[in-house]
Amino acid sequence: MTSLILAAGYATRMYPLTRNFPKPLLEVGGKTVLDHLLKDIDSITAITRHVVVSNSRYLPHFQQWKAESEYEKEIILLDDGSTENENRLGAVRDILFAIEEVGLDEELLVVAADNLLSFSFSGFVDYALDKHATCIMRHHEPSTERLRRTGVITIDEDDRVLLMEEKPAQPKSSWAVPPFYVYKREDLPLIREAIEEGANTDAPGSFITYLARKRPVYAYLMEGKRWDIGNLESYEQVKREFGRKE
Repeated sequence: MTSLILAAGYATRMYPLTRNFPKPLLEVGGKTVLDHLLKDIDSITAITRHVVVSNSRYLPHFQQWKAESEYEKEIILLDDGSTENENRLGAVRDILFAIEEVGLDEELLVVAADNLLSFSFSGFVDYALDKHATCIMRHHEPSTERLRRTGVITIDEDDRVLLMEEKPAQPKSSWAVPPFYVYKREDLPLIREAIEEGANTDAPGSFITYLARKRPVYAYLMEGKRWDIGNLESYEQVKREFGRKE
């Protein structure tokens, strides 16, 4: 299994801090956000390598980060060719770009690089391998306002996804979906198919909306807390809260 880290966004809501510096390399508790994620992911036995997708503007920062990194597994750094938020590929196209650029043909752990967690991805990986299917995470979100800004799913008694909607005006459940996925190898060709059929390519969960109508997708209950770094205010909050956790 390869871990695919999505780090090509432009974090416009955090300008000027991220105008010329990537959000995943901001520090929290003395380490970059990306290093917090990879420290855990690198320790998972099933993971054999890491692919990090950046863009042309931020690539030099990631190249320096990679040169100074010491991880057990190989790190492959990719430039998706975009230069501004206006010409970004979007998360789904970045996933397809990485698959085709590296020739990925195995299960993928896909993670958005602007999140911090109080738990390990190991349980999620084990769950997906046991299910032999594409899997997502879910957590209970009581706020309708927040549900309208994220992916929302409905599931059956076996945790199979019946429906996923991105940013629904009228959420059909309280199960929110963070940007963490394990894609089954056999489902990877459907990413190009989804794009060609007009699926939204900006949010990574858009592919799950498409896939769940065609193949089994299961939802793993998130084990702990997640911090999403979306703007300057949330970055200051995560530095306070995650710092205490560390």
